Amino acid sequence: MEEWTIRAGEAGKRLDAFLMERKGWSRSFFMKALRTKKIKVNGKKEEPSYRLKEGDRLRSFVLEEKRPLPPPEILYEDDHILAVNKPAGLLSLDVTGKTKDTMLERVNCLLAERGETAAFPVHRIDFNTSGILLLAKSLEDRDLLDRLIRERKIRKSYLCVAEGRMTPPKGRLEDQLFKDARKNRVYVVDHPVKGSKTAVTEYEVKSFRQGLSLVECHLLTGRTHQIRCQMAHADHPLLGDDKYGSKEWNRDKKERRQLLCSYKTTFDFEEEGGALSYLSGKTIRLSCVPFVEKYFKGVMI
Repeated sequence: MEEWTIRAGEAGKRLDAFLMERKGWSRSFFMKALRTKKIKVNGKKEEPSYRLKEGDRLRSFVLEEKRPLPPPEILYEDDHILAVNKPAGLLSLDVTGKTKDTMLERVNCLLAERGETAAFPVHRIDFNTSGILLLAKSLEDRDLLDRLIRERKIRKSYLCVAEGRMTPPKGRLEDQLFKDARKNRVYVVDHPVKGSKTAVTEYEVKSFRQGLSLVECHLLTGRTHQIRCQMAHADHPLLGDDKYGSKEWNRDKKERRQLLCSYKTTFDFEEEGGALSYLSGKTIRLSCVPFVEKYFKGVMI
């Protein structure tokens, strides 16, 4: 059994939204739990639309498979946020409720062992991309982080390994991207069309060895597959990226995941940071990125 006492910042949220977000359940999973009387508010069953009140005691009697999960690598933690290193090949979170091992679940298992409440996801990193993932320790912190990310007050920098030598070695990619949701693929279009969005990426080549460029990318917009799509369109696809690059080249190099890592996060705000203003000027970064060590050993990041 799990139990939550609703806090002031959680009051007013719908019962279904609260549990689906907190537990990563799909709606069908939640409805089955409610229908089988495994969800109780103050000891009784409520409708999915029930608005939680401060002080409500919410209990879940859902029995989920429990198995040890690897502990997350915590890069930074305080009373408001967590920053963890998500490995490639792991989901940030799973809204379908089908996958038990996600980065969010690993973090929440650790927090549960400490007797602390679960964390809230702020953003995601693609399954095959590695790097820094931010989580909030309260709804208020999540909303604040979400706003700061949307306002580009939190800067995320990526490292990637690309085919060929990029010229010029420092520049800016600006394209119109159109996402085909059915194919889960993004395309560069020549001019704005219905559904397309502007994507802007600043880049700098950090090293070039044996036909490969180590490139640092800074996102000025946050579009799906932005770096992967724009780099491929510039004739420099990422090594390991079958979707936008060459499968033959990737197999030859024995790389089956795009070599892309969110390696640095910088907090760039002052008064607008509210309760998180103390983070202004702070940078969280990875000290080691495995693919950099493999292809560009000795290069400082």
